[in-house]
Amino acid sequence: MSRDKHLPLTETVYYILLALTEPAHGYLIMQKVEELSGGQVRMAAGTLYGAVENLLKLKFIQPVQSEDSRRKVYAITDKGREILQLDLERMIHMVEVTKPILG
Repeated sequence: MSRDKHLPLTETVYYILLALTEPAHGYLIMQKVEELSGGQVRMAAGTLYGAVENLLKLKFIQPVQSEDSRRKVYAITDKGREILQLDLERMIHMVEVTKPILG
């Protein structure tokens, strides 16, 4: 079986998709990414919105209705969940084959 051409995800994209398992607007996405990464990943607004545009084109995320018309809210799609799961499985495999070698 061949690997999906979108893998591996970048660390930033991985955390954005993970953050969007619950709908969120831009600022909340940045906060969630920082929280999920334990402060290791911090994004500027430009970086986030560039990634969001790319993820929209790939159909990994989609805009959703928001009560606040001033904010764009996004959520992960089924396709996005699938790619997130595939990348998780890829990383688990890497850890499993590395542990016996490095201890």
